[in-house]
Amino acid sequence: MSAPRTARDRARAELTQEIKNEARRQLGEVGANGLSLRAVARELGMVSSALYRYFPSRDQLLTALIIDAYNALGEAAEAGDDPSQTPLRRWELIWGAARAWALAHPHEYALIYGSPIPGYQAPQDTVTPAARVALALIQVVESAPLHPVNEGPSLSAELREQAEALRKALGSKLTPDDLCRLLLSWTQLFGVISFELFGQYVGSADPADPFFAYTAQQTARLIGLS
Repeated sequence: MSAPRTARDRARAELTQEIKNEARRQLGEVGANGLSLRAVARELGMVSSALYRYFPSRDQLLTALIIDAYNALGEAAEAGDDPSQTPLRRWELIWGAARAWALAHPHEYALIYGSPIPGYQAPQDTVTPAARVALALIQVVESAPLHPVNEGPSLSAELREQAEALRKALGSKLTPDDLCRLLLSWTQLFGVISFELFGQYVGSADPADPFFAYTAQQTARLIGLS
């Protein structure tokens, strides 16, 4: 049983959240490249030296925002799943929930799936939160008998080795071929969301609802969900 938090702990947690909320607001105005600890401190009525006690650098603040965004996206995808439905329907629900979160939080989505931030290197802490959507999809795929409509090309030795290492790291029962098809589909999910969010479907598949549903169903068929 964890010890109860002190008033000082609660105050620190509340101010940390205020700092992150203000930083998210500024992301919508200046983007990740323009995010400044001094600007965040100024808007909160703090001296910058006080804010540094919470986030010693801009990169640490960015990392906190990135982890929060990945976790929020992952929670949305997990909440969208409904194990009482068929695997195909569960797949579609997770895809739809991920898209809905991205459309509702475009600046946070851009932070994690937009252009790289010059000079910023994401630490290992971001890896587990970033995998949550993929893990939700893996759970669906592992629950179903798979019948891919097209086996596709044979995996190269290097790709098979990568897939086998990934399978062991995840503790998954999927074959390397299944994992590669799933990785392709996971990539396609965020590709189609990014194209919609960043205006790449204007003049072709706009509004994107029908094409998004089509892509979800086609990738499900690629995986073997019927």
